[in-house]
Amino acid sequence: MINPPVLCLGEILWDCWSDQADSLSGEVAVWTRYPGGAPANVACALTKLGTLAGFIGCVGEDGPGEALIELLQTLGVNTAGIQRHATAPTRQVEVLRSSTGDRQFVGFIGGDTTVFADTHLQAKQLPVELFSRANFLVTGTLGLAYPETQQAIRQALALAEQYDLTILMDVNWRPVFWPEPDIAKPLILDIVKAVDFLKLSVEEAEWLFETTDPSLIAQRLPHLAGVLLTAGEQGCTYWLSGNAGQIPAFAVAVADTTGAGDSFVAGFLHQLCQHGTPALNDPTKADQMVRYASAVGALTTTRMGAIAAQPTPAEVSTFLQSFPSSETKAYTSSP
Repeated sequence: MINPPVLCLGEILWDCWSDQADSLSGEVAVWTRYPGGAPANVACALTKLGTLAGFIGCVGEDGPGEALIELLQTLGVNTAGIQRHATAPTRQVEVLRSSTGDRQFVGFIGGDTTVFADTHLQAKQLPVELFSRANFLVTGTLGLAYPETQQAIRQALALAEQYDLTILMDVNWRPVFWPEPDIAKPLILDIVKAVDFLKLSVEEAEWLFETTDPSLIAQRLPHLAGVLLTAGEQGCTYWLSGNAGQIPAFAVAVADTTGAGDSFVAGFLHQLCQHGTPALNDPTKADQMVRYASAVGALTTTRMGAIAAQPTPAEVSTFLQSFPSSETKAYTSSP
């Protein structure tokens, strides 16, 4: 298999969705499973867009884990970095949904948050050869909650520095995953020091930095090459190599918002692989790249399931042609 230019490290799991909208967990009679996990979602979305990606994570030696691996392999994702745990099960998350498509992560099927295989990713088993030939590393922050996986994330960041990979981190704050949520903020802020691009929601930006202005975040973290803030129906804002802008949300019929941010990340990285990081120095090109990412995210909300809903390049192209680019706003800003 060809070595992928993008490596995605973190959790892969099953999102178990309530079939009854606006219901409490104890009221749910039927759950429908959808494959997910933010880094895995990114790897799949990238592959569908035409950029080869590899996934690094840990699943249980069980049916749910094998089914996830088979799905990734069917899509063409490199799975050489997937580890298997002999006793810990593959994670399954209970997800409640509203009638408007919003979701809430409320718990786990099979135990508390610490018992699942993704908490046991081993640093010593990371595929060094893949790192040596890749260009980008994508990771989230959920694994920081667990000592073994936190060590693996830190090792991955060290390997990325050793082999000169560009690092994108998606904060993806989910308190239900953290046994001790109070320790999350300092851990995340420490890890951010090692990354090049930071993607976060406006709520996460307010929580971590007490601002929703990506230029101000870049000013506080001058090592960053880019900051991307998503705000759902409010669109997104960005700061990329001194160029700042705003992309209004695309008007779509929302079925499921799960995975939209992950598809946004995939769309952005796909553009970076296509055009190169230096393209971000051009304010018009930077705006076009974020607009493409926003379109990928928007299309993902129109169908159920984070991975199943991810669009093809043709779908993104057709979608973008139906919206005038003049609606976007771009300007130059130095931190």
